[in-house]
Amino acid sequence: MATLTIRNLDENLKQKLREQAGSRGVSMEQQARSLLARNVVRPRGKSKHPLTVEEILDFGRRLGKADFDQKSLTDDLWSFAEDD
Repeated sequence: MATLTIRNLDENLKQKLREQAGSRGVSMEQQARSLLARNVVRPRGKSKHPLTVEEILDFGRRLGKADFDQKSLTDDLWSFAEDD
């Protein structure tokens, strides 16, 4: 595995990354890896590729933290696949 150092990162951006990681229950490094993988390896927009294992596990972790009904579960699943 490679190492990447990012210098001069805006504090607001770092805080947003920290908040996203916290809401997912993962480290900031894992959140950054997930975002890079999602946006570099698999560009934004409609994709014919299935969700990654990490995305499916993240969705499951998020479900465990919230009440839901069947409609909102379906809506969340579709929107999760299109999230930034």
